[in-house]
Amino acid sequence: MPRARVLTCLAPALLMPVLAACGPVTREQAERECLERARLAAGPRGTVAVGASNRGPYASADIHVSAEYIQGRDPSEVYASCVLARSGQPPAVPLHARPDWKG
Repeated sequence: MPRARVLTCLAPALLMPVLAACGPVTREQAERECLERARLAAGPRGTVAVGASNRGPYASADIHVSAEYIQGRDPSEVYASCVLARSGQPPAVPLHARPDWKG
C-alpha cells in the first residue's frame, strides 16, 4: 500500500482522541470551569508581591483582564453561555445563587 494511502487511512484514527477532548464535558465540570470566566467578567484579578531575597529586593505583579470585562458583559450571562457551550446543558443553578459566587 502506498505511503500516502496509509496516512490517509490512519489520519482519522489518530485524530479521534484529539477531537474527543474538544467534546462536551459534564455540566458539573463546565460549571466549575465557567465560574472563573464569570469572576474575570466581573473585574480584573491579580496579585502583587514585594519582598527581599539574597539577590536583593524584588517586586512582581500578575494581572488578568478578560475580554468579557472589557466588553462590559454581565457575569451571569457569561457563566450561563459558557456552561451551555461546554456541556450542552444550562447551569443547574444560576450564578447569583451559587454559594461560592461573590459578585
